[in-house]
Amino acid sequence: MSSDNSKQAPALSKIARELAPSGIRKFFDIAAKMHDVISLGVGEPDFVTPWGIREAGIYSIEKGQTTYTSNYGLLELRQEISRHLEEKYGARYSPENEILVTVGVSEGMDLVMRAILDPGDQVLVPEPCYVSYRPCVALAGGEPIGVATRSEDNFRVSAAQLEQKLTPKTKAIILGFPSNPTGATMPRQALQEIVDFATKHNLFIVSDEIYDRLTYEGEHTCVASLKNAMSRTITLNGFSKSYAMTGWRIGYACAPPEVLTAMMKIHSYTALCAPINAQKAALEALKNAESAVEDMIAQYNQRRRLIVDGLNSIGLKCHLPAGAFYAFPSIRATGLSSEEFAERLLYEERVAVVPGTAFGEGGEGHIRCSYATSIEKIEIALSRIAQFVEKISPDVIKAAQLNNKDYSESKSIAR
Repeated sequence: MSSDNSKQAPALSKIARELAPSGIRKFFDIAAKMHDVISLGVGEPDFVTPWGIREAGIYSIEKGQTTYTSNYGLLELRQEISRHLEEKYGARYSPENEILVTVGVSEGMDLVMRAILDPGDQVLVPEPCYVSYRPCVALAGGEPIGVATRSEDNFRVSAAQLEQKLTPKTKAIILGFPSNPTGATMPRQALQEIVDFATKHNLFIVSDEIYDRLTYEGEHTCVASLKNAMSRTITLNGFSKSYAMTGWRIGYACAPPEVLTAMMKIHSYTALCAPINAQKAALEALKNAESAVEDMIAQYNQRRRLIVDGLNSIGLKCHLPAGAFYAFPSIRATGLSSEEFAERLLYEERVAVVPGTAFGEGGEGHIRCSYATSIEKIEIALSRIAQFVEKISPDVIKAAQLNNKDYSESKSIAR
């Protein structure tokens, strides 16, 4: 008797079958089905896009602007991006052939990896890092090589650490500072040393600077502005975080002309162009939203101190992140793994966080807590986390409360 194979679908590609699901999405999906959950899991601003930006998007629809744009994006937007980067950081990019408007930074990362990698090329990836870096390298046929950073070093990476993982196959380095998930930033001199290392070994530098404006300690350094960096650096940035525009899906890539041309060719066959209404809104953001951005930054800064002091008062040791909107406390004192801690906290106290292991090497023993949510919700979440820690490891919280008085001060300031 012959078998009927007519209902069997062809096999998926090997790379798709082996691609691990996002560790962020797993907990987000569980939390979405539960009642009364305080989510510190998703890296999305709780602010609505400022009105002037929304109005620009609405107005473009009212005017019937519903067409494609140039594959590169609107020239007026690229000119404004060029002006912004030069005024802010001294990085000079030509709007004609060195700037590409993308569908968010995520598309930009995918494009650059497909533009620069051949099968087997290796990319150095300091970790913990954003969850898409490794998959984007792998999807382009490359091999991501993790470079673990440590809390003792404030999760910064050095040229010496990168050198230890260098091989003849190394093609590029991905830098993501301020960091998601650790909130780490990099000193200018340390970045220059990495640029010098990349120059010596003829490597590309892919610098994801989506959190550049959310820098609370010191000033952000745009990698491309450093000595000898421009010719080998691809800068990725966008509007999701600083302008509360996650759903608009609008970002940009800046690169030397030959790299950008290659990225644009791939972009023209896959995304074609970013939505014109989002481009119009982004143009308004760069021109007229500075006061709204500064107000959001001030509020994130207040929340940053509140959540870090709160976590330390519970006994979950946490360094003060210098950028982004994440705290990355250690949960080692509780004796639980990152995954166990996050899962039990969600089911037993209804607080969603992301286990540090979702972000690669060096993430075990930590959880990521986003403070892009209201003061009130952060305080409730901290209270629930304290209940959880007291239940599973009472000695941890008792010892911390004896040594930490900062949380009550931060609460009074936040109020």
